[in-house]
Order: sequence, then C-alpha cells, then structure tokens
Amino acid sequence: MEPLNARSMLDAATSAAAKPAETNFVERRRRLTPAALEVVNQKVARAYSPIVIAGIVRAIDFALLNVVGIAVYVGYVMPHNGFSWIYPIEIVAVAAVVCFQAADIYQVQLFRGQLRQMTRMISSWSFVFLLFIGVSFFAKFGSEISRLWLAAFYFLGLAALVVERLILRSLVRNWARQGRLDRRTIIVGSDSNGEQLVEALRAQEDSDIHVLGVFDDRNDSRALDTCAGARKLGKVDDIVEFARRTRVDLVLFALPISAETRILEMLRKLWVLPVDIRLSAHTNKLRFRPRSYSYLGEVPTLDVFEAPITDWDLVMKWLFDRVVGSLALLAALPVMALVALAVKLDSPGPVLFRQKRFGFNNERIDVYKFRSMYHHQADPTASKVVTKNDSRVTRVGRFIRKTSLDELPQLFNVVFSGNLSLVGPRPHAVQGKLQSRLFDEAVDGYFARHRVKPGITGWAQINGWRGEIDNEEKIQKRVEFDLYYIENWSVLFDLVILLKTPISLLTKNENAY
Repeated sequence: MEPLNARSMLDAATSAAAKPAETNFVERRRRLTPAALEVVNQKVARAYSPIVIAGIVRAIDFALLNVVGIAVYVGYVMPHNGFSWIYPIEIVAVAAVVCFQAADIYQVQLFRGQLRQMTRMISSWSFVFLLFIGVSFFAKFGSEISRLWLAAFYFLGLAALVVERLILRSLVRNWARQGRLDRRTIIVGSDSNGEQLVEALRAQEDSDIHVLGVFDDRNDSRALDTCAGARKLGKVDDIVEFARRTRVDLVLFALPISAETRILEMLRKLWVLPVDIRLSAHTNKLRFRPRSYSYLGEVPTLDVFEAPITDWDLVMKWLFDRVVGSLALLAALPVMALVALAVKLDSPGPVLFRQKRFGFNNERIDVYKFRSMYHHQADPTASKVVTKNDSRVTRVGRFIRKTSLDELPQLFNVVFSGNLSLVGPRPHAVQGKLQSRLFDEAVDGYFARHRVKPGITGWAQINGWRGEIDNEEKIQKRVEFDLYYIENWSVLFDLVILLKTPISLLTKNENAY
C-alpha cells in the first residue's frame, strides 16, 4: 500500500475536524508526564541506517575480493607468465556479491550472528568458484588459468571475508548495545489491541523494534496503564512534544482500521513529524493482498506516512551539501569580504547578525546573516516584519537584502554546523508572525515543512515566494511549495533549484526589501 500524500491527507483530516492542529509558541512546550520525561532524559545515540550499512558492506566485499585476487595475481602469476587479460577477477567479485545477496546475508540481523552468516557465506563463495570452474571448462580456457592462483584466491579470499565478518560482527553488536540500530517506536492505543501488538513485536527474535511506550487519550477502563510491560506515557496530544525532545523513528497505531474518524484526527496532529507512521493490521479481520502490507518482522502494517529523505537519500544530500557547499563557500569568500567591509563602513556595529530560527524537527538553530539593520534597531526575534522603505534597514542593508547577499554567511552553517542544507524550506524566525499571529497559527500543518533540514534557497523562493509576508496567501504558498519539495525531493531537484536561484534573485525580487 502506497503511503498517503501529505497534502491530500491534511485536506481529508481538515474536513473531519475544525480544531487547529498546532498551538502557539508558548503552548507547544506541553508538560509531559513523569514517565515520558524519564524516557526523554535517557541518553540516545544517533541512529545508523541498516540499508546504508548493508550497502557499505557490499562495496567492501567487492573491493576486498578484488584486492585479494589482484594481489595473488601480481605476486604469483605475473612473475611466471607475464600479464594476461584472461583472469576475470572483477567478474568473480561481482558474482560473489550477487550470490551473497541471493543467500540473504546482507541483513544487519545476520551481521550480529556468526554461524548462519558464515555458513551461507562459505557456501556462496564455494558456489561462485564451482561456477567459474565449470564455465572455464566449457569455454575451453581453463588450461590458461593458474590452478595455484585459483586455489590461493579461493582460500585467501575466504579468509579475508571471514576476518571482515568477524570485525563487522563486533561493530554491529557494539552499535546494537548503543541503540544505534534500534527503531524507537511508540504505540498509539493502550487497550487489548495495543497489548497484543506489543507482545507480537517483542516475541520476534533479532527484532530492531524498541517500544518506548504507549499513548492513549482514553481514561476509562479500556485504556491500560501498561501494555505487555510498555508504560503509558501520555495522551496523543503529547506525542508531538515527545518526538521533538527525543528520537522517535516509528509511530504505530494499534487501532482498528474501522476507527477512521479517530485515526484521521490523530494523523492530523502527527503528520508534521519526521517519522514513519503505520497502521497495525495484526488484529484486523479485513485482509488485503500480501503486497499491500509492509512488515515489522511478521506483524503486517499499512504505511500512512514515511519519513522523508532517509537512508541513501540522506547520504546523497549530505554529500551534495558538503561538496557543493564547500565549493560555493570558497567561491563566495571574496564577495563576502567585500560585503563585510561595506557593512562595517556603512554603520557602527557587528558585521554579522545571529537569529534563532526553526531547524529540522523544530530544533532551534542559530542562523548567521550579514547585518542589514542599524545595530540599535536589530530585531533578533523578528517580532516586526521588515517592510518596504523600512527605516531600520541601512543603505547597504537594502542592497544586500534585495540581492540576498546577506544570506551568504549561512554557507558556514551548511559546511561546518550541518544544521542547514543548500536547498530546503527557508528557516523562519521562531517568533515569525503574520500580523499578530504566529505562522503556525496562520497555516494549518505549517510545522510539516520542518520534516527536513531548512535550506539557504528553496523551491518556494525560486518561484517568487520570498521576502515580506504581509498576507495569508504568501505564507500559505510558501508552505505548499515547501511540502511539494519535500514530497518530490531528489539530488537532481536540488541541483535545478540551485541553478535557478541566481536567475530568480534578479527576476523575482519584488517582495525582498
């Protein structure tokens, strides 16, 4: 079953209930229960992606076998027989990785063990060599292959793989003890269905699911204080604040699919979080085709929302930001030096201006800009929107704001701090307002734009939605374009936005003051 589209899901939820999903800045800091605070205060290690780990192991296997094969060839074959193209070392390495994949040994759960992993690996490696011997025999070039090279490649390659797997086993077990491979999960629904779900998840061997606790709005006899040992941590309204203060990877609903209205109301509150959200189907009598489900071990679930930009996508975006960001920073240094000099000569005060803004998952981050206002009139909380001909803006400030040169110091955020991306939803000030209302009060689902790291430029900005926000349409459009970017992200999309940014700065700057 395909995950629901975020915008359409929000529209459906909005029609089901009129109450706003978000509250103002002060009310967002909900008071959590003592049980929830106990979980929040635990030290949590950064998570490692099993998909990325498996991919890296494949690459290491391929490289390791190539090194062994070439080393044996250079050390023995070349001194006696000279150079020959007949030795297909790369083909053997590729065939080995393919066979390892077919034997299903590229799983983090198997990396923790020893017997099953070694048995499958030795069998697959032996099969590759038997296959190679058979092909070389029928192709009539077996006599040209050194038997000593073949035997040495087999045994040394096997020894290298075994040593690699023993090191990997030690690393994975250490990461598991640190909680880096756990999927930190919360259950919605603390009734008998929730209890059955927790028991089913915990009954599985080598499961990466770590149940933090359960949440439920009900206070009657149906709501249990503990579900199979998992404590009730609070109400559904507490989940957003809980997930802002500790790492949550998965929200799993234990409610029946028939409770559509309740589920929609809860999803409307939770879809702004950068987590996977699924509906458990373990107790449902209505059954779909097996391909409609995704599985947590043997527990069937229906995907509702997926966390954006994860696994290899996250690696690619990180590399894009670091590589392209570093090149952009080097190219911009002379311009930044000139702007800094102009700011310093134009008016007294510091060259840089620091402001608290929303980062990933509503984290408060420090964003740096060139100072564009008179120092004594600086507005670090953005309590008053900058308007056309604003008297607080300096002469140099008008120019650098119009051309967005004041944003260049944020390249340091990208390259060194890592709390900004080159491309993403623009980070707004924590107290940013439309007239007297905070942005999240003006736009339902505003915080969903924080499911990814903010950026220096974005899809909304190159489409003209930048600068002053003086009406509801301008903030609404920014959120819509940001959500489109999140749902359709790719490295190519980032590159297109980056290339179009200079053009948009010149042609779509009527709202930048």
